[in-house]
Amino acid sequence: MASKSTIVVSVDVGETRVALIENGILSEIFVERERDRSPVGNIYLGKVTRVLPGMQAAFVDVGLDRAAFLHVEDVIPQEDFDKLLTNEDEGGDDEDKADGKENKEERDRDANRLSRKTPIRDVLKEGQTIVVQVSKGPISTKGARVTSHVSLPGRFVVYMPTVDHLGISKRIGNDKERKRLRETVEQMKPSHGGLIVRTVAQGLTKGTLKADIGYLVKTWESVAEKQKTMKRAPQLLYAELDIVLRTARDLLTEDVAKIVIDDRDEYVRLRQFVEAFMPERANDVELYDGSDPIFDEFGIEDEIARSLSRKVPLPSGGYLILDQAEALTAIDVNTGRFTGKGKDVEETIFQTNLEAAKEISYQLRFRNIGGIIVLDFIDMERSNHREKVYKALVNHLKTDKAKTTVVRISDLGLVEMTRKRTRESLGRTLYEPCFYCDGTGHLQSKATICHEILRQIRREKDTLPGFKVVVNAHPAVIDTLQREEKDALTKASARYARQIVLTPRKDYHLEQFDLAGS
Repeated sequence: MASKSTIVVSVDVGETRVALIENGILSEIFVERERDRSPVGNIYLGKVTRVLPGMQAAFVDVGLDRAAFLHVEDVIPQEDFDKLLTNEDEGGDDEDKADGKENKEERDRDANRLSRKTPIRDVLKEGQTIVVQVSKGPISTKGARVTSHVSLPGRFVVYMPTVDHLGISKRIGNDKERKRLRETVEQMKPSHGGLIVRTVAQGLTKGTLKADIGYLVKTWESVAEKQKTMKRAPQLLYAELDIVLRTARDLLTEDVAKIVIDDRDEYVRLRQFVEAFMPERANDVELYDGSDPIFDEFGIEDEIARSLSRKVPLPSGGYLILDQAEALTAIDVNTGRFTGKGKDVEETIFQTNLEAAKEISYQLRFRNIGGIIVLDFIDMERSNHREKVYKALVNHLKTDKAKTTVVRISDLGLVEMTRKRTRESLGRTLYEPCFYCDGTGHLQSKATICHEILRQIRREKDTLPGFKVVVNAHPAVIDTLQREEKDALTKASARYARQIVLTPRKDYHLEQFDLAGS
């Protein structure tokens, strides 16, 4: 029997961190800070600030730092949305993908989903108010993405007020159980809106499902009532659960043995939530009262530091190099000191690439890297090796809840893939660009700066007053001028017939300098 997972919750002043440990391995980290909580899942009454016909999109002010992006396909015409509010429908979530009886065209029609060819100015105008939900949080310099197709996730079902659809999570593999759940939910499905039954609903009774659906219906009713009373936009209509309660709702599955939390007040709140929605799991919530920080006790802090390193070692001695740029992430595979047990170089390369495929899938999930990703495996001459490495990568990615698309390995050993991104990566959450090098990772060499100073003296020698030229620069640059570049400094002084005086300035950046006449 496989060992079960553990969820560890660390509650600090102003910050809460959640770690998911699967089979003794740290799989995922979630971080939420009070001053910049993720708006994903929040419902707002927003105000359209700009309509862009060329992009078939609009920008909506929902009260965040940057305006949110709304594409025409995510818009519901105002008159249709008003009907939904009147009929008090409900909402949904995409964590559990589901199948349904309807084909795509029927689902799109039932959802009142507009075609991407519909002129955006026909449905939106600047200054108009609109109810939207954040589907994708702000990432880097981009604002949030929003949609009019609201979804409200519960513990067991997802409620969708704008979609007349009934689906069962694809992760429920038992056909008999799928049929039972479909028949059960059909009897209690609201007259308007749709439902997706989540994976954790397996084996549940009608009463439990009905209670979950009823809770979501009331939630949508409160959103509708609040919207009617709002006089001005932007306004928050509904706030998604915070990270502590969201963890219990979304991560406390049958594969998880327990949740351990280190704050007594949050423990009480979490246990009350679990007792209300999943009473059979109440005893699986534990309070940690050790003297060491909880992440230290579970070895999580060290693992975070190791796993976020640019260079990641592989078990056999090879390693990965991960470089995350603005447009894409590049991952390079290297053999390192691994030479293999035999003389077959191709077999050594193959084994290294197999290890890399497993580690890459882990790193993408752990770091929450999304967007375009290019994997540079070591070149393999044998086509069957390339196929096996590709299949291994795809198989390892199946454990990732985020949607991934992978292109087969090219003759050069390259794999192009994408991973759905709904929030900022862990690296960019915990780190920021270096202020000293401006995020480039490079500085001009001291010798380069020295010669730039000498060139600048040549440019300004005729405009600087007096006989002396005073050079103010970083102490390390001054030291290089006095030692390695001493001859060049002497020749420049003789050529320009000026005495060059060096003044070290500790407050200067390494690349900063200025000249003064004296």
